[in-house]
Amino acid sequence: MKHLLLFILFFSPLFSQAQILTDPGAQQTVVKALDHIYNYEFAEAAPYIKQLQTKYPQSPIIPVLRALTIQWQHLPISDSRTATNQYVAQVEQAIRGVEQLIDKNDQDPEAVFLGLTAHGYMAMKHNLDNESMKAVSESRKAYAYMKDGFKLMDKNVEFYFSTGLYNYYVERYPIDHPVVKPFMVFFKDGDIALGLKQMDVSAKRAIFTRPEANFYLAHIYVKHESNFPKAVEYMDYLMDHFPKNPIFQMRYVEALLLAGRYADGQVALKKLKTMQHKMLPAAISTFEGMLAERVAKDDSAAAAAYNAALKLPVNVAYTKEYHGLAYAGLARIAARANNRALAKSYYKKVLDTSEYKFVIREAKAFK
Repeated sequence: MKHLLLFILFFSPLFSQAQILTDPGAQQTVVKALDHIYNYEFAEAAPYIKQLQTKYPQSPIIPVLRALTIQWQHLPISDSRTATNQYVAQVEQAIRGVEQLIDKNDQDPEAVFLGLTAHGYMAMKHNLDNESMKAVSESRKAYAYMKDGFKLMDKNVEFYFSTGLYNYYVERYPIDHPVVKPFMVFFKDGDIALGLKQMDVSAKRAIFTRPEANFYLAHIYVKHESNFPKAVEYMDYLMDHFPKNPIFQMRYVEALLLAGRYADGQVALKKLKTMQHKMLPAAISTFEGMLAERVAKDDSAAAAAYNAALKLPVNVAYTKEYHGLAYAGLARIAARANNRALAKSYYKKVLDTSEYKFVIREAKAFK
């Protein structure tokens, strides 16, 4: 149950509107700041955040924007204690601001939205630092705000994302983790299909949550739904609007290759290789292995690339699955070489590593 709450809260929406909803100028300023943050233009985002601070100095949206900047600029922040401390300071400031809003009006959409965000962000930090009890405490606080958000969805399109995530994962999570099923009586029932539709509304109509909605829908359609063309559709939006984001570019290459769009994938991979980020090397080697295996039909080159990927570090939240894809590739190569024992050993590693449903099915199907 703890992990379900954490999973949903990590992907929760970022911003509320309250004051901004009635201030079109400030709303556009937030959008410009977000556009620069997601496009890895952090210096360009700073002046817009300052403009907001001048107009709304007490708003929790200011530290939330700064926390988001730190998160993307130092991704993954768990690798840097300095970045983590800066992040925590901003989130704590946001929480204090939310509490002041709640004291005035506990149904204030801004307080609900930012309370969900700030406590969810803090839960993520504690979880990454293996501080389980603190993570659970923050998750419970955030979940209270999430439930309030269910009632605000029809009044504010931004709440479609958090509501859709809940409806999807409250049903999906116990399917993947049957051990939690007895605890699900404590949660409001969800609906997988409805959750996808609600997140799609956010991906197409929202202002602040639109990038996150597209990113996580693409992830869901790869990891859970095995609908790779659909994942490409959502990544297309991100590529059009945030072409400098290396994480988005990485996921775009992955979706294209899994969808069988190899020519487009090669072009996208070429661009990815020009980008700088410490989480890219394992992904790039895996993608090279996929192209060598599927396009060039060169098992020797593919095996070399997959093995190279396995020697490179991965991040649990962002790149762990590339080791799973590499093990699956090596298993297929071993099977084609009639080395079934080796193939089985690689598929066992797939099952120990991967959470992608299509890869797990492939591994379990091998006899």
